Amino acid sequence: MLPEEFSHVGEPTKIESIFVRHRNVLAVRGSFSDIYADYYVHLMENKLKYEPRLDLMLKSALSVLTLHLVARPWRETIAWTVNLRAPRVNLFVTGGSTNEFITGRVFTDDVREPDRNILYSQTLAKELEPRTSMIEVEGTKPADWIEQFYEQSEQRPGKCIELPNEEFVLFAAQPDFDEEWFNSIDETIAAEFTEKEETKVLETRQFRFHCGCNTDRILPALAGYKDKADELFMGDSEVKAQCPRCAVTHIITREQFDNQ
Repeated sequence: MLPEEFSHVGEPTKIESIFVRHRNVLAVRGSFSDIYADYYVHLMENKLKYEPRLDLMLKSALSVLTLHLVARPWRETIAWTVNLRAPRVNLFVTGGSTNEFITGRVFTDDVREPDRNILYSQTLAKELEPRTSMIEVEGTKPADWIEQFYEQSEQRPGKCIELPNEEFVLFAAQPDFDEEWFNSIDETIAAEFTEKEETKVLETRQFRFHCGCNTDRILPALAGYKDKADELFMGDSEVKAQCPRCAVTHIITREQFDNQ
């Protein structure tokens, strides 16, 4: 089943961008149950399965990147690839606010072993040159990665808290922020800040788990075989090609390949 026909089971996930007055801190929060529900439908429909540790890591990364996207300008599309030593995997997540999507996958085969954990970030925005950054990260928790990313790449403090009921909150420091309050943020403060602080909702965005890949978008990835079609198809009338963003397998026929 192609992603265009994907069976969404949950409502779009509302992500709130909230300014904490007098603390000069931006808080971005959302409950990701519906995104996770669609993610699991995606796995089921496409006969995909990750071991529990990797499944949890990918879900957390989807949540954390979604919050970061909402903390950023609307027109940006951001992709993260995290190359880990242990477990030796590449974790990929990407999303954008314009189309309000988030998707991702885990690569487990033929992953090179790095000497350290590296997070690669690429940001695309219309009419602007792509921006790429690379940072070393510690640990295997995406909530920790985003804090390290803000410190090293965003060059301002960030703190991500996971709460019950699959809720995450990302706090991002603004100029002249209350450093003492920011450093004191824990699960209790994250759960109660809208009740204990003066806040203002700046905006909300709606996100779904969705890729949007199809055979037309996969075909260009096979361009390197344009003059080696026989080598690619090996006598068969079709070949399988996996989406690098969501791991869906697409069937490419020889006719589609020759007519691209």
